[in-house]
Amino acid sequence: MATSFERGAMRMSANAEAKPVRRFTADLSAVGEPALWGFGGALALGIILISGFLFMIFWNGITTFWPKPIEVITLTSGERVAGEPSRTNLYRPAENILAALPPEAQAAIAEADGYVRRNLYRIGNYELYNEDFRWVSDFDVASIERPRDMHFFERQEWGPFVGRIKSVVLDGVEADPATLGAARIHAEQRAARDRFAEIRRIERSDIGKVNYQINQERLETRRIELRHGADSVEYRERVATAASRIALLEREFQALQAQANAIKEQDRRSRIVLEDVAGTTKETQLSQIVRFYAANDLGPLQKLGVYFSRWSEFLTSEPREANTEGGILPAIFGTVTMTLLMVIVVAPFGVVTALYLREYAKQGRLVAMVRIAVNNLAGVPSIVYGVFGLGFFAYTVGGGIDALFFPERLPSPTFGTGGILWSALTLALLTVPVVIVASEEALSAVPRSIREGSLACGASKWQTIRSIVLPHALPGIMTGLILAMARGAGEVAPLMLVGVVKLAPELPVDGFFPYVHLERSFMHLGFHIFDVGFQSRNSEAGKPMVFVTTLLLLGLIVLMNSSAIYIRNRLKKKFVGSQF
Repeated sequence: MATSFERGAMRMSANAEAKPVRRFTADLSAVGEPALWGFGGALALGIILISGFLFMIFWNGITTFWPKPIEVITLTSGERVAGEPSRTNLYRPAENILAALPPEAQAAIAEADGYVRRNLYRIGNYELYNEDFRWVSDFDVASIERPRDMHFFERQEWGPFVGRIKSVVLDGVEADPATLGAARIHAEQRAARDRFAEIRRIERSDIGKVNYQINQERLETRRIELRHGADSVEYRERVATAASRIALLEREFQALQAQANAIKEQDRRSRIVLEDVAGTTKETQLSQIVRFYAANDLGPLQKLGVYFSRWSEFLTSEPREANTEGGILPAIFGTVTMTLLMVIVVAPFGVVTALYLREYAKQGRLVAMVRIAVNNLAGVPSIVYGVFGLGFFAYTVGGGIDALFFPERLPSPTFGTGGILWSALTLALLTVPVVIVASEEALSAVPRSIREGSLACGASKWQTIRSIVLPHALPGIMTGLILAMARGAGEVAPLMLVGVVKLAPELPVDGFFPYVHLERSFMHLGFHIFDVGFQSRNSEAGKPMVFVTTLLLLGLIVLMNSSAIYIRNRLKKKFVGSQF
């Protein structure tokens, strides 16, 4: 048993050993090392997550249009499946499926802990199979081939077709594809697509112009009826004039329609008969084939040709097949136009408000309450702004404009419904708190000595603000506009109420007065992503379009923000000599 002296010595030794540890921990806490490690680790984790997300979007988007091979799978049941390999995963088959498998397959699955690999194939041919994709498990596969005569057809309707060319009908005469040759078939398909484009041009441009003029004559007649009455001399004269003009326009309409019908009749004489892997045939007009290629017989340059052809279609044409294929030019145009309109509206409103609050308003409780309200507006859910925009801008302001300036169009609304103008104004309200706060901070950062020097030289307060304060604050104001632009370009919820639609092939710019039609509905890249990813008949078929559209939306936001950042940096360099 230890004596009291020995116990005291042991306590002293333990305290001596603990003191360096406590001193080291206290030193770390004093210099903030644990917090620094935590902050650094959190930053690194955030950068890794963001980089991974961007890489996933980039990789899936950039590889979407690359042509894939077509595999023909012979199943153990004797059935044959043909399609593009899409992706692979592991799953556990149900007990009843396992019980029906051969013993060797059951043993292989048992060795893999009960998991089975399966491949997802894009089989197309929706009108034949009522599905676009099909899973094939490894234990169902007897053999896999890649025949060189299997083609991938992209069609105007019904999505892709996977199969072979059985025959081609040119000018009503059926011919064997081997006799015609691939070059001749491709040439005939391009000529058929040219006829298809010509028919669309006549129907949309030429006939659309005639229909517009006929409608304008009728609207003018209705306007005179509302202004002078149905029994007035002006109305009767207008009715007679309109009748003669409409008669001429209808004859022009019939001539254009006959021209389009003649091209359609010629187009119907060029057809192609397709055959799937099971031998089922499908006949369609050659003009309905957007693009086709022998997927297993393409060289590197041919693959690049298909790849860039798809990108060109994506950027310059309108959607098809429920937005899951084709291009998104209307969505690109709508997104850029709406964002620029929003910036044009929010910039002066936000800057003027910040100028008044910082330079003119008497600082006190009322101004403090206004600033609190502005800051709180930044936290209001965006859908609330959408409801306000629909009720105030579309129904109230737009309805008033219709009643004053377009009574002849009622009850069909012109401005009294969703449109690109009301969407831009709604998003301007949504983003104006960001611009106000950033502009106030930029104005307050301008040194007081510069202001006093200007005033001492005899300049008025407004001259000082216009010539001294605003130029020095412009870089900070541009920062607020950049943040507003980035948020506004990606917002979707309010736009669903005040103007964005699933499909609007007509751009808000055309050749009819006033040439820019801000009352029209429009397409938006953000809503396009939502629609294709969550509202298409097959989310798997829409997934590639989701990735490539997301990549494009991010690219547009980066491009617009980079332009604004470039302007901001130029402004900084311009006033670098007078910086504080």
